[in-house]
Amino acid sequence: MANEGGTWIMRGRSRKDPDRVKTWKELIRYIDKVGFLPLFANEIKGFSVEENVSPDYWWTGIKEEDPWEWREIIARSGKVAYGKFFDKKSGFISLEWLPYFVNARRNGYDFLSKWEDGLASRREKAVMDFYVSEDKEGNPLFKKEEILSTELKKLAGFSKTGYKNYPGIMTGLEESMYLVIKDFRMRVNKKGEEYGMSVSVPMAPEAIWGYKAVTSAYKEDPKKSWQRIFDRVKELYPSADDKAIIKMIGRQ
Repeated sequence: MANEGGTWIMRGRSRKDPDRVKTWKELIRYIDKVGFLPLFANEIKGFSVEENVSPDYWWTGIKEEDPWEWREIIARSGKVAYGKFFDKKSGFISLEWLPYFVNARRNGYDFLSKWEDGLASRREKAVMDFYVSEDKEGNPLFKKEEILSTELKKLAGFSKTGYKNYPGIMTGLEESMYLVIKDFRMRVNKKGEEYGMSVSVPMAPEAIWGYKAVTSAYKEDPKKSWQRIFDRVKELYPSADDKAIIKMIGRQ
C-alpha cells in the first residue's frame, strides 16, 4: 500500500492473473507454503498478502472476496497465527514456522521468566497477567478467557490517569510472540446490540496451540532460529536487501 499524492494505492495482481490468491482458504495454503507473510506491501517486493491478491476487492466488506475480511476469518480459524509480527505491522505465520519465531523473538524467555529477570515492564505485566499465571509447582498456566482488546485496556489499568501507550505495549507483546490475535468481535451495548467496528481478541499462543507445540524450538539457540527465518526470506526473495529483511523480521 503506497501513498501517492495523498492517495493510498493498493498494489497487487490483476483479477485475471491465474496466480492471484482468490479466497481465504487459498491464502492459508499460500502462507503454509511460504511460511510467513506480512499483510501489506513493504520494501521486499512480493513479500505480502497485498501483492498476491487483486487490489479491486479490498474493503468491499464481502467476506468471500475481501482480504481485509479474510484476516478475521483466518485468525478465527486457528490454522495460522495472526498479529503485528513484522516491523510493528500485521501479518501471518504458519504453525510450522511459529515455534522458530517464538524462540527467536522471545530469546528463550517465557514471559514469567522474563519478568522475574527484570526484562519486562510493569505495563507488559499488567497485560500478561490476564493471559498467564503459575500453578503451585511454578509451571505456567495459560488462560483461554476471551477479552476484547478495548476491555483489556481498561482492565489492565491503561487510562488518562493510569498506564500509557496501550497500543505500543500490545504491539510489542505481539512482536515478541507473547500474544497473537485469536479472533475479532463486535462490541455490544447495554441493550445487547452490536455496534462499531470489530475489535481484536488477543490471546497467548500457548492457550490456542498448546505449550509444547508453541515452544518446540526452545531447544535451539535463538540465533539459529532467527537465521532460519532470515534464510527463508532470502531463499524466497534472493534480490531482497539484507537491511530490508532485518527490518521486517527484527534483529536478533
